[in-house]
This record gives sequence, C-alpha cells and structure tokens, in this order.
Amino acid sequence: MDPIHRGPEDFGQDNDGYGEESSRRTQPRAPLTSDFGQQPTQQARVVQVVSGDFLLTVNPVDGSEVELCPPGEQPSVPVRRTAAERTDRERAAAPPVPPGPPAPQLPLLERQEERERLVRLLARGRSVRLTGPAGSGRTALLGAVAADCADLAPDGVVRLSGLKRTVTDLLYGLFEAVYDAPLLRPDRAVLLEKLGSIGAVVVLDDLEFGGAGLDELLDATPECAFLIATTPDVPAPTADAHLEEVFLAGLGRSASVALLEQVVERPLTDDEANWAGDLWFESEGLPLRFVQAGALLRQRDMLRTDPTAYDEQGYAEGRPVDDVFAKGADGQDVPLPSLGEGAAPAALLASRLSGPARDTLHFSVALGGEVPHQAHLPALVGDTHADAALGELAACGLLSPAGSRYRLAPGVVAQLEAAGYGEDADDRARTAAQHYAWWAGHPSVTAARAVAEADAIVAAMTRLVPGDGAGQVSAAVLLARSAAPAFAAGLHWSGWEKTLRLGQEAARIAGEVAEEAYFHHELGVLALCNGNPDRARAELETSIGMRGALADKSGAVAGRRALALVADRAGTLPGGRTPAGEETPAARYDEFVSPPGGIPAAGPMVLPRMSEDDTALISRAVPASGTDGFDGRKAVLGGARRNLVAAGAGVLLAAVLGTVVTLGMTSSSDARDGGSVSTEQSAGEDDSENGLPADEPADDSTPGGASSSGSPSTPGPSGSQVTPSGSGAPSSESSGPSDSPSSGRPTSGRPSSPGTPTKSPTRTPTKTPTKTATPTPTETQPTDTPTPTDTPTEPTPPGTSDSASGPSTTASASGTSAEPVVA
Repeated sequence: MDPIHRGPEDFGQDNDGYGEESSRRTQPRAPLTSDFGQQPTQQARVVQVVSGDFLLTVNPVDGSEVELCPPGEQPSVPVRRTAAERTDRERAAAPPVPPGPPAPQLPLLERQEERERLVRLLARGRSVRLTGPAGSGRTALLGAVAADCADLAPDGVVRLSGLKRTVTDLLYGLFEAVYDAPLLRPDRAVLLEKLGSIGAVVVLDDLEFGGAGLDELLDATPECAFLIATTPDVPAPTADAHLEEVFLAGLGRSASVALLEQVVERPLTDDEANWAGDLWFESEGLPLRFVQAGALLRQRDMLRTDPTAYDEQGYAEGRPVDDVFAKGADGQDVPLPSLGEGAAPAALLASRLSGPARDTLHFSVALGGEVPHQAHLPALVGDTHADAALGELAACGLLSPAGSRYRLAPGVVAQLEAAGYGEDADDRARTAAQHYAWWAGHPSVTAARAVAEADAIVAAMTRLVPGDGAGQVSAAVLLARSAAPAFAAGLHWSGWEKTLRLGQEAARIAGEVAEEAYFHHELGVLALCNGNPDRARAELETSIGMRGALADKSGAVAGRRALALVADRAGTLPGGRTPAGEETPAARYDEFVSPPGGIPAAGPMVLPRMSEDDTALISRAVPASGTDGFDGRKAVLGGARRNLVAAGAGVLLAAVLGTVVTLGMTSSSDARDGGSVSTEQSAGEDDSENGLPADEPADDSTPGGASSSGSPSTPGPSGSQVTPSGSGAPSSESSGPSDSPSSGRPTSGRPSSPGTPTKSPTRTPTKTPTKTATPTPTETQPTDTPTPTDTPTEPTPPGTSDSASGPSTTASASGTSAEPVVA
C-alpha cells in the first residue's frame, strides 16, 4: 500500500475491476439487531408547547426547559371548530368497536319519560344532574339525550368523561373540544375568556366531584347547559348551583324480562322467566345485571347444544362430576344458574371465556379495572389473536365505556378478586409497566395515543409504588421516565403530575438519585407553568442540589435557568436583588453597619491625620466656637433610625480603643520618665479661693480618658501633687463618649516628637475668679475645636463655660511632658 498514491485497494476494491466499480458506492450494512439484541439509536422526541406566556420545550433527556415565549413563537388565535370538525373529533374520541360479531343494539326500556324531561330542561338552558346507581343505564340514556339535542346550541353537543378528572381537566377538555389550538395551553385568564363565549350542551358522564368544584365549573361556562350523570355517593351541589335533579331508578319486572329476552334473542321459558323474576327482586331491576344474566343464558344454550363447547378453554378441567353446571347423562340437561351466581355472575362468565380473555381480565384486575387497548393485548398476553378478547368481554357485559376507552363494569373487579384473579396482580402490573415503558418511549407513538392510555399507565405505577417485589419500583421509574414527556406534550397535565410524583417516590425508594432529580426538575417546571412559584422554587432547588452532587452539568444548567425565571416571575432576582426600577426595601442591620452620617454620639473618639514626624493624639471632637451644644443633640436625635445594637457596638468599640491607646501611652511614659509627669503650672495654695483646692486634682480628665486613679502623686513646681495619667485601670470617664462632660474651654499645644522636650510658655497665668458650676451627669457639654499652636490662648471670659475651671493637661504620645491649659 503506497501512502502517497492511494490505489483502489485502499477503498476495498480490486485492481482488475477498478474502472468498472469506481462509480458504484458501497451500501451500508444493515444493523444486526436480531444478532446482538440491540436497539437502533433513536432521537429524543422534543416538543414545544405554549403555556400562557411561557414556551415549554419538552426534553425527555435532560428535562423540560421553560422560557418566556419569544415574539416570533406566539401561537395563533384559537379558532372555533366547524360542525363537521366536531363530528369527526367526537367519532375519533369514541371507544373502539370490539372485534368479533356485532353485539345486538339494546333498546331503552321505561326511560322515555326521563328522556323527554331531560331534553325539555336542556332546551330551556337549564342544567340537570342525573343521579342513578351503578349499572342503572345512565350512559345509555345520556347517549340518547345527546342525539336529541344535537341542534339546540350553536357549538353543538360536547361529550366529556368526568372519571378521575378534576375541574381544571374538564375546563381544558371543553376548550379543546370547541377550539382548534394545537400545542397551546392558555393561562387561566384566557381560558375563562374563551369558555365564557362557548354555547354548547355539555354531556358529562361519571362526574366524581360536587360542591364548590361543581360551582366553579358552572360559573366558568355561563352559556352552557350541562347534563351531568353521577352516582348517589358523589357530594351534592350547593344551593347556588341551580341544578335540576333527576333520579334514575331500576327497571320494572316486565321491562327486566323483556330486556333479558332482547339479550338472549329468543323467548324465555317458564323456568327462565321465574328465574328472571327472582333476579329482578335481588338486583332491584338494574339493567346491567340482566345483560350479564342474558350472557349466562347464552352460554347455557351453547352447552346444551354442544357439551364440549368450552372444553378447549379449560372450563371442564378440575370440576367435580356432580357439578351443577356439568352436562347431564344424556348431554342435554344443564340447569339454570343459582340466584347468587345470577346476581354476581363475573366469575362464572369468566370461567367460560377463552384463555386470552381470562388473561385480559387478570391484567384489568391488576390495573384497578382499566382495560388495556386491544392493540396492546397481543404483546401483554403473548397471543397474536388476543385482540379478539375485547369482543368476548363486551358480549358478556363485563365492560362499560369510559370516555375513549373501556373499563370493567361496576362490581366486576370485586367479584373477580374474590374468585382469585388478583393473586398475581403485582406480576401482571410489572409486566404491563415494562410494556408501556417501551411503547410510550418509542418515537412512532404520538402524544395523543399515549394520553389515551394514561389511566392504564398511571394504574400500573400505582400498583407498583410502593412495592416490595423484585424490580417493581425500578419498573415504575422506567415507566414514569418514558410516559411523563408524552403526557406533557399531549397537554394531559394532571396525568403528567401524577406520573412525576409516582416516579419521584419510586426513584427515592430505589435509590436512583439521577432519576429523582429529573422528576423534581419536571415538577418544578410544571408548578411554574401552573402559576405556583413557591412550589417551583422548592422543586428546582432540590433538583439542582442533586444534579450538582452527581456532576450533571447540563441538567444543573437547565435547572438554574428555570429557577432564574421563577425568581423573575416572583419579583426578585437571584441573590435577593430586585428588578431595576423597583423600590429597594430597607436594609436589615443584622450585623454592625455604620449609618451614612457616622455614629453621632456625644464626644466620639477621633483620630486626626498624622504626619511622619507626629505621634497619634487622641482627643475629643469639640464643636466650633459659638455653638451651644444643640447641633450635637440634633445629630443624636437624627440618628434614631439606626439599630440600637449598632449604636452600642460603636460605643463599646470607642471605649476599648481609647483604653488600649491610653495604656500604650502610659507604658511609654513610665519607661522614659520613670512614671513621673510634670506640668508647667499647677494649682497652688492660693488657688483655693477660686474653688480649686490645692490638695485635689482637677476633675477634668485627659481627652483620651486617661485620668488618674490609684497612681502615686508627683509634686509640681508649686508644691502641689499631680497624678500621672494612664497608670492603672481606666477611670469611669473613659468608659464611653457620653460618660463624662467635656471641658468647655479650648486647649492649646501640639504633640511633641519622640525624644524632643516640649517648650512651654513662662508666662504666669492670670488668675480670674470664676464661679465653678458642676454639670449634671446626664448633660452633654459642648467642646471647642483644639487649636494646635504654641502661643497661649486668650483668657476665657467669665460665664461662657459651665465646666469647672482648672488646669487641663494633654498627655503626648511620648509621655515626656504635658502642656497646661491657660485659664
């Protein structure tokens, strides 16, 4: 092989046929799915749904993403369906016709009076509540009345099923039946606006709620007339509902016998007529019981004609010879069923059905009465002809229509469970869950088809969660993971929520953290679209935390995007910020925060700016000359908005700082001068006449709070005793800025440099007799701004200061000397 000139052998071709085969391209080999049992790679089904002003992108892989709907993605205005479109939709939503020979059409017996009354009430725009026991023929009567009212309303007749449906489900179902709006779920305001303009006769079967929920349904559709069918155990409507009540009773004896003849398609014998009379008394004339009794008589006729007719279904296996239903000696005598078997005939009818039909009953009991669609029966049962089982069950009266599907007739589930059909319910439910998980996740399955099987899917997960069997919760997690995106895309959001909650619980039990995080994310997105931001925030934060622990970056990013949208809708931004243009709430001083104007306490400790040659001097802030102290008190009052804790912390901080600095200056002074402090001027003996005793120190303390207490006295030049500052513990004057009054006279002098003696004036102070006034402890005295100059200040006129006259010393940082204040 030449690496430069590549020949045909490099492309898998022979040299001889290079010219002829050059134009041909090798076809890719088909994947050996059957050889290796691997499924081909399938693309995820991503669907975009508009919910209110949100654009929801249903992503089955990383989780759904939600954002504000861009301008170009706004849906078109919903358009009303025409009469032909409504007819086609109603035909498509009807239950499928069971395979096999068509069943006879049974007439409505003894229902003509109720039928005419219902039509008259609906024609006048009144809503009616039809109440009757299960099996009384409510569904058949509703069908007849709906046919009679087809032309009464502009939007025709809308048939809905209330079985396992909420008020919100019915409102959106009515909107979808009248308006053509694919992939659109309007918000509450738009929904109510559209429903207010609908004028239709709404036939609602199997409603399961009343009271306030029914009032909400009627208030949202003021132009509709409702025909509601319920059972007596459903809560009654309120007095404000204004519903007409019609009760549906059972059939009479003659009508019951006539119905039985219609089912058997022959006249009854005397024994059969007597048996039918006893059955009528036992069943109170319910039509369903006579339909099932007619199925028993048809099976009896089959046995009388061919005693081995049901042997291939295993009917005669294991039955005793003296069984009342075993064939007689001549093969012709088959007695009638007992009265008990006629009142509860489900077990006897099922025993004479085919194997696939009985397996279908096993699955239906495991799913809580939900019958899988006939297209799923071959895969579930394992028989290619199992779809015919639906026809057998319908012919025996074991099925009843429920919306677009079939369910087991009322009372059949309990009868079959008593006969042992529920013993393997967990295994059957797990098999159904595995099948539905594969089917719902297949790309060829549309969202509408998945929604049609929603009740059976939810029933399978409900049976498995919580479960103690092997693989039950794992199968439930897989089913929820596959079905939830389909329900979201099909706008069946109540089923979506049920599936997510069941899947989240199953994932928690199974310990599958990644799947649990997915379900939490989906629940958060659903809550956001439904207008519940608090619930959405909780679910999304849980999902983000789990995915962060798993290092799932893509999933965490999707969760953060949805969480940011939740914060935006709630009016706050991530981190506690508020959108631009809104008023910022007042700050909470949970910790010390300085107010804008500082702490305006009386006499705060300040640190003046120092030069390289100066030493820090701590002094009190003195107001400008000419002030009377009002500005300081005004500042204190102006700071009333700050937190009390902040003020106390500031005062304590100033006291501690003053104490530390004072101790530092004292230690420095003691080290240099041996602890002695001298002043240029002190009080003499002659000063006693001015109110200042010679043997007592001045009351004024140093600006730093370093007044004496407990230190040895040092004689001054005039023989007086001077106490050194800074020794010992701080005095009470230094405990805070407002603990002692400040001197009302200005001070002079500047701090000296380290090691440089301070020059003092030699002028003899002028003695001015002033009357000393002692300030009260609660009064704050104003102070003057210090004047850093070496020249002595002018004497203070009498009466301008309330503080006691006397020498006031200022300790320098070096501690070598102190300058007196010239009076």
